Amino acid sequence: MTGIDTSKPHPARMYDWYLGGKDNYPVDEEMGRQMLALDPRVPVMARVNRAFMHRATRWLAGNGVRQFLDIGTGIPTEPNLHQIAQAVAPDARVVYCDNDPIVLAHAEALLRGTPEGVTEYLQADVREPATIIDGARKSLDLSRPVALSLVALLHFVPDEDGAHELVAELLAELPSGSYLMMTHATADFTPEESAAATEKLKAAGVTLALRSRDEFAGFFDGLELVEPGVVVVPEWHPELGEPVPGQDDGVIPGYGAVGRKA
Repeated sequence: MTGIDTSKPHPARMYDWYLGGKDNYPVDEEMGRQMLALDPRVPVMARVNRAFMHRATRWLAGNGVRQFLDIGTGIPTEPNLHQIAQAVAPDARVVYCDNDPIVLAHAEALLRGTPEGVTEYLQADVREPATIIDGARKSLDLSRPVALSLVALLHFVPDEDGAHELVAELLAELPSGSYLMMTHATADFTPEESAAATEKLKAAGVTLALRSRDEFAGFFDGLELVEPGVVVVPEWHPELGEPVPGQDDGVIPGYGAVGRKA
């Protein structure tokens, strides 16, 4: 697995560690444990984000969406997005995208879809929207609606990297009837812990750009929000999935929403 930098933690591998996976390195576990010392619910937050992706994908597939572009895929943890979508609609087409070479090493697990559907993987960074769209175009029909999934990703992209502009660029290439499904960490509920976490990650070379509710809602400017709008992550259509153990032990510091492009 060439190109994997094990000298500093990577969000995808830390996420894998939080979820109980084995595809991470000591540097990822070390930083993960430092985050746990600041807030023991971090693994619950990871599972809550994963559960949101499952619920939102079920809702979208159940409402006729047959194409998905998932950026910031992370290391495969079943069920993956394509398994959720294709369980509802076997002909669903899914393109995964991530910038970590370790995810590429596990891409085979991401490509085991239904015979009727399509699953593909791109290695690219969300900061390269043109590259992503060009690659996705080979598997998705961009004249038909696409659900753009940005789950637990944009809080690693600071404003100076044009986070809002990157989302706008991606959405601009998708037709009317497309959707944005997204979660994002916030410091709104835990300002002191969040500030400490941000500094620890910064020292390790990982940028954490926690945004307020209004800043998160700004990613959906011009879109029609699906009810219930912008909410803390577990409150988005909880009836579509099982609750995550521990999610009710205090407010989960993150927002989720789904919006439709008119």
